Amino acid sequence: MPSSTSEEIMFFVNGRKVVEPKAQPEMTLLGYLRNHLGLTGTKLGCSEGGCGACTVMVSKYDHENKKIKHFSANGCLLPLCAVDGMAVTTVEGIGSTKTALHPVQERIAKSHGSQCGFCTPGIVMSMYALLRNNPVPTHKEMESAFEGNLCRCTGYRPILEGFKTFTKECCGKGVNGCCAEKTPIGTSNCVLNGSNELVKCEEFTPYDPTQDVIFPPELMLPEAVKPKSLYIKGDLVTWFRPATLDELLELKTKISAS
Repeated sequence: MPSSTSEEIMFFVNGRKVVEPKAQPEMTLLGYLRNHLGLTGTKLGCSEGGCGACTVMVSKYDHENKKIKHFSANGCLLPLCAVDGMAVTTVEGIGSTKTALHPVQERIAKSHGSQCGFCTPGIVMSMYALLRNNPVPTHKEMESAFEGNLCRCTGYRPILEGFKTFTKECCGKGVNGCCAEKTPIGTSNCVLNGSNELVKCEEFTPYDPTQDVIFPPELMLPEAVKPKSLYIKGDLVTWFRPATLDELLELKTKISAS
C-alpha cells in the first residue's frame, strides 16, 4: 500500500475528537458508541437497519461546494471505519434533562410522542438531521424523514403532531390541523390533539439553528480534503480505502492475483 496509508481513524462524536488506533473493521458505529464511548442513548433494535432505533446524524464537509451536509444513518449498519474524517452526533449531543432539552426532544416529550421510549432517540435524531439541513421543512418532508423509523407504541400520531410544529404549514394556516383555531403560534388557541387540556404550542421552545452544535472546524481545513488511504487489518476483516483510482486498480490486481 502507499506510504501515506493510515492504520488509524479519526472522527468527532458530539464535538469531541476521537482517534482510534486499533479500529476493528467488523465493528459497527453503534457498537463503538455504546461499548467504547458509553453513549447508550443510541439503541440496538433489529440490527438490520429496519427499526431506526440506532439512528444518528453523520456530517461531512463538502469542500467543492463549501457546504456542510448532514445525513441520518443507521448506526447498526454503518462500519466504524467508514466515519473516518466525519462528525457523528448522537441524542446525547443535542440536549438532555441535565442541561436543556433540544426543541426536538421537547416536542416529542410534551406531545406524548414517547411511551416505552426505546425508539425515541432514533426518531429524535431523524427529525434533528432534517432540521439541520432544512430548518423549516414542509409537512411532507417531515413525514418522509421518518420512513426508516418504527414505533410500536404510539401509532405515530402524537409524534407527527408534535413535529409538524416545525413545518411551513403549521399554525395560522390550518393546513395540517396543528391548531384548534386558525390563529398564529403563541396564542392561547394553538393546541395539539384538539384539546385545550393537552400541550399548547406556545409552551414549545422555538427552534434556533444558531444554537446547534457547530461542525468541527478541523474537518473544514484544506488538509482535511486531501485523500487519505486506509489499510486496517482487523481480527476478522481487513478494511481498504484507496484514495485514488491508481490505488484501487493496484489493490484489485493484487487481490485478483492472490
